[in-house]
Amino acid sequence: MKSYKHILFDLDGTLTDPAEGITKCIAYALEAKGIHTPDLNSLKPLIGPPLKDTFMHTYGFDEKEALACVDKYRERFATQGLYENLLFDGIPKLLEGLKSKDYKVYLATSKPEIFAHKILQHFAIDSYFDFAGGSALDDSRPTKTSVIQYVLNKANLVDPQHCIMIGDRKHDLIGARETGMDAIAVLYGYGSEEELMKEKPTYLLHSVDDLIQFFDA
Repeated sequence: MKSYKHILFDLDGTLTDPAEGITKCIAYALEAKGIHTPDLNSLKPLIGPPLKDTFMHTYGFDEKEALACVDKYRERFATQGLYENLLFDGIPKLLEGLKSKDYKVYLATSKPEIFAHKILQHFAIDSYFDFAGGSALDDSRPTKTSVIQYVLNKANLVDPQHCIMIGDRKHDLIGARETGMDAIAVLYGYGSEEELMKEKPTYLLHSVDDLIQFFDA
């Protein structure tokens, strides 16, 4: 294993299981467009990617319509959906272990940074992170690549060869590749093995316990 010093985590589907909140908020936004979703489980594949892209690519909205849906989504998410969320078993143990071994730990999420900070605080894991970065409410960081680059810049990480990105969707792996770092794809989140393997991750792990063992090695 390479000498990684800096560990970047995705949030949704990697640290937390946000299915209830995200699916309810997407359904809420779609309802405003006259689209009813009787089965919230049908929205689970939409967890992870940037919301604007999801509304454009999945529902055929133009950019203006998609941004309006994002605003509607956030209307519910800011007060309810934010807390309809669960921490995956083993995550505190994983983070505590990383810090005890002097790794630097960062968050790189497509979720708006202001919401990401509240979620880390809600689960009392914010103290493990050296920096937590997310997307911007003004859509100035619209891709996972732009979020990862923002975290690198903010943390003054000039050598991505010492960094590794951990995530459950292809966007995490693409972002890692485009910023010059290795990536761990995790299968306990929302990306399928087929989706993840197409992006040729450096490592593919099945569970949080696998991550703990990986960094214990």
